[in-house]
Amino acid sequence: MSAPLWAWAPDTWWTLFVHFLSLSLMAIGGAITLVPDMHRRLVDDLGLLSDTDFTSAIALAQAAPGPNVLFVGLMGWYGGGLGGALASMLGIMLPSTAVALGFSRWVATRREQIGVRAFQMGMAPVTVGLLLATGWLLLPSIEHPRALLLAAVVAVLVWRTRVPLIWLVGAGGVLGALGWV
Repeated sequence: MSAPLWAWAPDTWWTLFVHFLSLSLMAIGGAITLVPDMHRRLVDDLGLLSDTDFTSAIALAQAAPGPNVLFVGLMGWYGGGLGGALASMLGIMLPSTAVALGFSRWVATRREQIGVRAFQMGMAPVTVGLLLATGWLLLPSIEHPRALLLAAVVAVLVWRTRVPLIWLVGAGGVLGALGWV
């Protein structure tokens, strides 16, 4: 049932784009929370995907490393080839990205307002607490002491320096690719 790689189907692409665009702002808790509506629309109403393609897209994206939202691109791929994948991902990502960018710009221009400062100061311990809770839950699954050492070094670097986080993520990726962790 999958569409060919280079399927030329602008109507299908537009349908996928509009569907995922409309779902994007309702995705509290992530795109995975909207799977029933995706199934209703893409499988039952439009017939763009078979049940097998639909479940395969979710299973493959959940098994692969990276963000869980990748299943949206796979659904687009199955329903409309490469163009369908691009339309689906653009539809699901555009609204939430625009809201995040707009909000961050709004905050940046009001950085000195008491309400904005209070919100940021209040969210700092919440963020730290969530990160520590996640670390605590993941701790039993860490098999290599070097991974704990790397986590400690990164924590100190983030706390005491202004090294850009992207460089730390990149360094972690290189160390993982080299088999160090």
